[in-house]
Amino acid sequence: MADSGEKTEKATSKKRKDERKKGNVFSSRDIVTVASIMIMFFALRLWFPVMFENINMLFQKFIEAAGSYEAVSQTTVRSLAIDVALTVTIIVLPLLFVSVLVSVVATGIQTKFNFAHEALKPKFSRINPIEGFKRILSLRSLVELIKGLLKITILVVIVYRFIMGRIQPMTKTMFMGIEESAAYIFNSVLWLIVSICIVFVCVALLDFIYQKWDYEKRIKMTKHEVKEEYKQLEGDPLVKRRIREVQMKFAMSRMMQQVPSADVVIKNPTHYAVALKYEIEKDLAPVLIAKGMDEVALRIIKIAEEHDIYITENQPLAQALFASVELNREITSDFYDTVAEILAMLYKIKNKTI
Repeated sequence: MADSGEKTEKATSKKRKDERKKGNVFSSRDIVTVASIMIMFFALRLWFPVMFENINMLFQKFIEAAGSYEAVSQTTVRSLAIDVALTVTIIVLPLLFVSVLVSVVATGIQTKFNFAHEALKPKFSRINPIEGFKRILSLRSLVELIKGLLKITILVVIVYRFIMGRIQPMTKTMFMGIEESAAYIFNSVLWLIVSICIVFVCVALLDFIYQKWDYEKRIKMTKHEVKEEYKQLEGDPLVKRRIREVQMKFAMSRMMQQVPSADVVIKNPTHYAVALKYEIEKDLAPVLIAKGMDEVALRIIKIAEEHDIYITENQPLAQALFASVELNREITSDFYDTVAEILAMLYKIKNKTI
């Protein structure tokens, strides 16, 4: 019991299933973030021509409207507002869809698309200020704080180096055409994003390893919990043993009740005893209806004596029948001759015919 409070055992499969039902599953947010950034960037790159074309068309409409001599009316404003809304929808909606899809897939791959109904239930512990302070002052929160500061520092360093390395080349864009200047800026931003992604992939991998280790640590079990779970799954060993004892007791009682109907009891001389019953019209061969060793054998012999059952002593036969024939089963052909001689003797004694 001294070790019952120390979580030293790995979580069992049942424990893991229970935790999944509660919504407590392993997941690294940094993996989701990095995957979202990378996929969104490539989606933005593929979608950029469409974005450029739609923005260009929108500006043309604004310029044409500004150059016309028509008075501004509610109709023209509504028309321009609809154009702006459609352009923003065309530009933003596909990217928003990709962003949501990537987040769901990246999270689902880690959690095996687990959906826990219990996680949606309100928990008062979440608004408990004491529990809130415990979470804030926990080791996990400290690690998250250090990790956040590390990511910010890395991001600042990369952006600083990018800006310092591009200040002078950026002045050349003043002498370039619009398309050439936009291409140069876009390639520069591409290099910046790729650099950030490479570094953050490394950070995400480290976070993945840490989150996995932390999750396994949090779901560890005490030895007492493992024992209790085993009892729930397999049943309490003491209860199972007691059930077996009761079952054996009833089986023994039923067996002893059959002894008075036996035709013969074969013993050796007190260590083994088997009772045989043979109904010519019903059975193909004699049936072993009771058998036992030591005390059970003595009880079988005693009941047989009380009911005047024929008892004979045959040491090899008693042992062989006890070991080879199951209870309430007919004897095998190996014992036909020997048992037939005993039954013939019994019938002769009782003036019966075969």
